[in-house]
Amino acid sequence: MEPIRVGLVADPASPTALARRMTDLVPPDGADAAGWDIEVVSEPFTLGSEDVDVALARLRAHADRNGWDLVIGVTELPLRDVGGRYLLAAIDTQHHAAVLSLPALGGFRVRARARNAVRGLVSGMSEPTSPEEQRLPLPGLSARGRVLLGMVIANRPWLLATGLKSALVAALATGAVATIEPTVWLLAASLSGWRLGAATIASIAIVIGWIVIDGELWDHPDDDSPEARERSRLYNTSTLLTLTIGVVICYAALYTVNLAWALFVLDPAVMGDSLGTSAEYGDLFVLTWFVASAATLGGALGTGLASDEAIRAAAYSKREEERRTRLAEERA
Repeated sequence: MEPIRVGLVADPASPTALARRMTDLVPPDGADAAGWDIEVVSEPFTLGSEDVDVALARLRAHADRNGWDLVIGVTELPLRDVGGRYLLAAIDTQHHAAVLSLPALGGFRVRARARNAVRGLVSGMSEPTSPEEQRLPLPGLSARGRVLLGMVIANRPWLLATGLKSALVAALATGAVATIEPTVWLLAASLSGWRLGAATIASIAIVIGWIVIDGELWDHPDDDSPEARERSRLYNTSTLLTLTIGVVICYAALYTVNLAWALFVLDPAVMGDSLGTSAEYGDLFVLTWFVASAATLGGALGTGLASDEAIRAAAYSKREEERRTRLAEERA
């Protein structure tokens, strides 16, 4: 008995990396199968604005060209049915094709969940119990939140620092100089806790807003339909959350480095003499807090970011543009 030939068509980047770890999948215990021969192809096969049936049709065409018995598309896009429900997967059992939405798996244990989902899809299509097309909707009212969390994790916000490296270096240099300025000591000492907190929030918000504008990351609906507006809201929310997490991580790193620098070069007694009051090591934490906010704003606004791929990868809208371009080239 020959093994079943399975094709995995995955979106580029993280979906492809995930799919390539599934080439060792085997049938569940007790399944009547000789084994699975899994092949991975990395390319976009659908757009966020297209119906899921269009994605299934493209996957069937892939299967015909490559001689696969089964084909599964692995996408980073959220999928919805005609009723607006978010889908985990859509299955065409008659033509042995399915599409799996990674964001629908949520933000945790995605690799294990994806492996289990693909194994279940292959097993189900190997011995279909129904010739009807099937849709697997996400249950409950939390479906949108689960999809949104999955989209943010797919953006890998912790890697955003690579795109902000030039801004981070500029901010570190700014902070190093500002930390030893008596005028900055005076300003920091004059600010209350709520003002320092407001400065932190304002600096992070301004940097995020500037990145969105400078990188042209804001998504606009293709038309005035409710589906298009919902898709844009989801894309933009995931972009803002991704950037917020990334910038906060950079802010924390900047604060930590500046604090170490302040503790190394500054003596509270010297600060106290300059300010005309007593100073303690706790004042260095306050000084670093103020410097981190000012340096974050000055460093980011003084550095160009729009051309950095790590920044552009934080937005689903930019990856959607790449999908459109590649699919158009394939049709041509």
